Amino acid sequence: MIFVRPSRIAPMEIPDNSRIARSTAVGIAGTGRIAQSLGALLAEQGLPIAAIAGRDLARTREAAAFTGARRTVNIEDLGREAAVVLIAVSDDAIEPVAARIASGARLPEVVFHTCGSAGPELLQELSEKGCATGVLHPLQTVPAPEAGVQSLSQCYYAYCGEGAAVKWASRLIGLLSGKAIHVNPSQWALYHAAAVMACNYNVTLVSTALDLLEQAGVERAEGLRALSPILRNTTEILLRSTPEEALTGPIRRGDVGSVQRHLDALESAPAEARNLYRAAASSTIPLARRAGLSIAAAAKLAGVLRQEYESQ
Repeated sequence: MIFVRPSRIAPMEIPDNSRIARSTAVGIAGTGRIAQSLGALLAEQGLPIAAIAGRDLARTREAAAFTGARRTVNIEDLGREAAVVLIAVSDDAIEPVAARIASGARLPEVVFHTCGSAGPELLQELSEKGCATGVLHPLQTVPAPEAGVQSLSQCYYAYCGEGAAVKWASRLIGLLSGKAIHVNPSQWALYHAAAVMACNYNVTLVSTALDLLEQAGVERAEGLRALSPILRNTTEILLRSTPEEALTGPIRRGDVGSVQRHLDALESAPAEARNLYRAAASSTIPLARRAGLSIAAAAKLAGVLRQEYESQ
């Protein structure tokens, strides 16, 4: 994504007496789902949103209305309005936004970004100017601001930071009724890869299953309804036990014949589906071993999958 520097925008017309104490308020850079959800939740818990800034004036005003923010301002002016600023923008826009905040006449004392795949290094320019920087990432999916107000309450939040940022992270997570997990600043991409696999790629797996059902003659909407019980049951079992205990199916049983038939049938499927099946099956073998699959059975399964790879 290319971040386009917006034209300067005028603050919302509000009475001067509606301004709030800078030290007890938060400013938000961003107008998307995370920005709006977090802003609305914090405001509900008594932490005022002093100001919100975005690229588009109309969207910024909409976000201000949703979050209860007192003012819309330019990004450079967020530090004037609030001692703590949350940067909740797209990943590629974080550094340019941080640079604009750093260029302001008054800097915030604490700045967080909400990106899951990178640590505080994206805020280096602010750190070099004396701001305490950190990351505050909700471990949750937010399809819309309204849904986020519900789902971001009581979820887990990954965080890291320096000095005052750590104290503010603890306070914010507490206000959000969340649970905190600390992530080493150098391991944020690995943490986020785990979150993406559990959330986004779970959707990919189901979508691919629907593709295969459709190829087998089952209409897509009916396929989703048919998979719903097994998806719910598998998830519920997994969440109350362990992956080893929840695992069933041909890899867990060492059923080489079934796996071979799957591979044969997938010859007529798109290459992406074949590759996804092989990768998932190969990754399931170590899990099946931990669940009790014999070494011999695991070797046979690995051999079938290896032959499939070598034949490509």
